Amino acid sequence: MQNGNLMIRIEAKNPEVERKLQRLVRSVEGMQVQPSGATNGNGLLIFELSADAQCDFEYVESLLHMNTVDEVFLTAQDPSPAVLMQAIRTGAKEFLSQPLVDEEVKQALLRYQKRRNGSGQKELVKSGQIVNVIGGKGGVGTTTVAVNLAVTIAQGEDAPSVALIDTNLLFGEIPIFLEMKPKYHWGEIARQIHRLDSDFLMNILSKHPSGIHVLPSPAYFHEDQEEAPRIIESVLQLASRMFDIVIIDGGHSLSRTSSKTLEMADKVLLITAMSLPCLSNTKKLLDSFRTLGYPGREKIKIVANRYVKNSEISLKEAEDSIQESIFWTLPNNYKVTMTAINQGKPLPEIAPNSPITKGLKELADALNRKEETAPKKKKHWFLKPWNTSKAEMAPTPGHERRVT
Repeated sequence: MQNGNLMIRIEAKNPEVERKLQRLVRSVEGMQVQPSGATNGNGLLIFELSADAQCDFEYVESLLHMNTVDEVFLTAQDPSPAVLMQAIRTGAKEFLSQPLVDEEVKQALLRYQKRRNGSGQKELVKSGQIVNVIGGKGGVGTTTVAVNLAVTIAQGEDAPSVALIDTNLLFGEIPIFLEMKPKYHWGEIARQIHRLDSDFLMNILSKHPSGIHVLPSPAYFHEDQEEAPRIIESVLQLASRMFDIVIIDGGHSLSRTSSKTLEMADKVLLITAMSLPCLSNTKKLLDSFRTLGYPGREKIKIVANRYVKNSEISLKEAEDSIQESIFWTLPNNYKVTMTAINQGKPLPEIAPNSPITKGLKELADALNRKEETAPKKKKHWFLKPWNTSKAEMAPTPGHERRVT
């Protein structure tokens, strides 16, 4: 910093690009272009990628690693999706598409200025947990559990921040369950992945009156399917630094995209039902997890939804069938649940005292019970690993495997 100004270093291959960047930097009050060859300061570097992008990425990474620069903006002509993803992994804060748009460049510079000069405080980085809710079969209530668990947690003690993300790229229904008309969805993220930072993601997310932030599925996905898992990985990494908990509605099918979310998940709620077809599919899914090598057994909690006492298949028989313990049961409250879905309202709002709402609240409490053992200590949702030992998973009154 010189004379109170932020020093901006520009390395561009194209003279026109360099001149335009210099002009735009000088147009922002409090910024100054660093003279060519000067090495003082460790501010912002705006770097133009060449045809040999891999070599450039290694150079940029070395500068960041040695703290020679604080931040890096990258720019290039017609970058491929692979180049954009590599830019994110390298640590670039912004990617300026060419031809350069004056307003976009200025806004990026102002965001950098705010980070450096705004409050003088570092941005708060959370260590939020990613909880993937998936179904052993279609129609078992995966979205119902994901949506209402997210709302329940957000409205609980200490009001943790919650993001609800739909990775079911073809059949996402979260907006219907919450009567929302979000302006943005996954497609917007995919098309502008180079802009992905906390400010951009917060603008993309839609806030529901319950307090949760929602990122719905586009219900179609025309972008490069090869890049979809990498895009989702970047979004989840960022969201987990912004929110206490990120809940994923993962649908019920396995794909490269869903495999990535399972790989990244800290916890997996596997929703099943007490029917032979569903239990059979659940067993196949568990076998697939073991073949993949993730998620680990210790991360998986099996939840039997729409449970009815004295059903033809007992809990013991269900557990024998899938060769795993059932962590929790949620009661069959079909009329209340369908009313909530048809009205587009969460269960805690429409039926706060119903058995299913109470069951979801107690499920959320059970998932966080270890935190409750420390008296007078503030809760932090899901910040400790779950224990899936047989002793821990045995039924205890009012807690795990609660039967209503």
